[in-house]
Amino acid sequence: MSTALPIRPVLHSEWIKIRSLRGSLAALIAVPAATVGIQALAAAAIGQSERGALGEDPLFASYYGILWGQIAAMAFGTTTLSAEFHNGALRTSLAAVPGRTRFYLSKMTVIGGLALAVGLVTGFLTFVAGQAFMGPYALHLGDPGSYRAIVGSGLYLALIALLAAGLTALLRSGALVLSLLIPLLLMVSFIVGAATGGVAEFLPDRAGQLVMHGAPGGHLGPWSGLGVLALWAGAALAGGWLAVRRRAA
Repeated sequence: MSTALPIRPVLHSEWIKIRSLRGSLAALIAVPAATVGIQALAAAAIGQSERGALGEDPLFASYYGILWGQIAAMAFGTTTLSAEFHNGALRTSLAAVPGRTRFYLSKMTVIGGLALAVGLVTGFLTFVAGQAFMGPYALHLGDPGSYRAIVGSGLYLALIALLAAGLTALLRSGALVLSLLIPLLLMVSFIVGAATGGVAEFLPDRAGQLVMHGAPGGHLGPWSGLGVLALWAGAALAGGWLAVRRRAA
């Protein structure tokens, strides 16, 4: 198994690929831009109008913008993978890194590492920027759950990016993955939640976002909810790995 683990030159080459792909780099930059920007705008517009204007849970209301930031995280994961399936790029990549498992693990390590680093910065800036406009309703660093939400939001964005990347490796189409995930995360989970109640709690977005809630209800807690999202992402990554290993380049 050690011969399949990522090594520094392969990781570096994957970082160079991401830097050279305008779509991937732009999507990564859009994660904090969308999350922090929308959070600050929403807080400035209605944050002081009344208590609970951004949501009944004050802590989760601090991450209102993450609903849009997660789309950028998905776009980052899909564009980084889908580039390998255009114009024979995968054959070139595998010629440079013959071990398919090493190639796949290296790519996912770089995607996950970058998404996590950007996600953690995004989580901190989102909390600080949003609360700056909340006036008397503002939360503060050190309030119950604040640090958990900051770290958890970074992990959430990283897992969403990996979920999208794994599905793209499996389906070989970034456009198809986005057309499935965006409605699932933005519409279907709310519809299912309204119709079935507790079942929606185990959908990837609902479960993962519990880590940003002050007092999650239901069957899952903050970290167990994030664990459910990790299982979704793990299943997608496993499916993508099998597809890369078995399908012709």
